[in-house]
Amino acid sequence: MNDQQQVPQKPTAAFIGASWVALLLGMGTYLVGLFNSSMELNEKGYYFTVLMFGLFAAVSLQKTVRDRAEGLPVTNLYYGVAWFAVVLSLALLAIGLWNAGSMTLSEKGFYGIGFAMSLFASVAVQKNVRDLAQFRAEDEEEAPAAPAPVRFEEPRGD
Repeated sequence: MNDQQQVPQKPTAAFIGASWVALLLGMGTYLVGLFNSSMELNEKGYYFTVLMFGLFAAVSLQKTVRDRAEGLPVTNLYYGVAWFAVVLSLALLAIGLWNAGSMTLSEKGFYGIGFAMSLFASVAVQKNVRDLAQFRAEDEEEAPAAPAPVRFEEPRGD
């Protein structure tokens, strides 16, 4: 059994960029599709709220799981609520799409894929943000202290 703790590696610029592109692409296509749809405004609001709730839930769950893995205290109640929120957001989208009689199957698939891509990408972006913050803090701790500024005084003409 390997008892060594794994040290996270700093995310590469390519992974950071791909994560942000996936998040913006997933959210953008979902929201553009929603804006251009012929749904009633209350339906659009429902799908928008489900997306925002899902993004928050996914990021919260990722943070909770990571905190536990790093030995930071997380209550079982919050851990359970985070999982419940992710499952609930997925269920709300699935129920909404299932009951959307005015949508074609391709439209339902479009929203499902946009939603899934957005949730996955939000987890990746959150991981990158957290990893970069950790490396930035470590770099600041290791950086040598800046020398005190040298003050020059002009000679007096006494």
